[in-house]
Amino acid sequence: MKPERFDEGRFEFGETVRITRNVRNDGTYPGMETGALLIRRGSVGNVIEVGTFLQDQVIFTVHFLNPGRMVGCRLEELIGIEEPWNPSRFEFRDKVICTIDLAMQGNILFAKGTEGEVFKVLRDSELIQYHVAFQGRTLQVPESALAPAHPESFHEPEL
Repeated sequence: MKPERFDEGRFEFGETVRITRNVRNDGTYPGMETGALLIRRGSVGNVIEVGTFLQDQVIFTVHFLNPGRMVGCRLEELIGIEEPWNPSRFEFRDKVICTIDLAMQGNILFAKGTEGEVFKVLRDSELIQYHVAFQGRTLQVPESALAPAHPESFHEPEL
């Protein structure tokens, strides 16, 4: 018995949508290395086609004007532009620096300006926090205490 495809009509041609997760090249996007970030979580695009993959997965081809890419997305990766959105400034693998000294029980663990890498984004509350790996140690850090490690190449998320 073939599964029902009740979700096929969720988004229409031309409808503006937001992607809810980062999309990386799985090796099928030409001209970019496997694993390269194609579309950042929170980016906005327009549905240009609705199709199927393996006869039972509905795929929405979405044109993201910034950075000018067309990417296939599953329904669970998209929300309507009018739906609530709690953006985070950083994502998994982003390189960051701490903007304050990070201390525990009065002992400075990492001085202001120490570089780390985002390991996990904690989005469950209104105050976005991150698990950040600093020199082999992972700390939970609020977004307000972080800045991009390489601001010249950092792209702020769309609000």
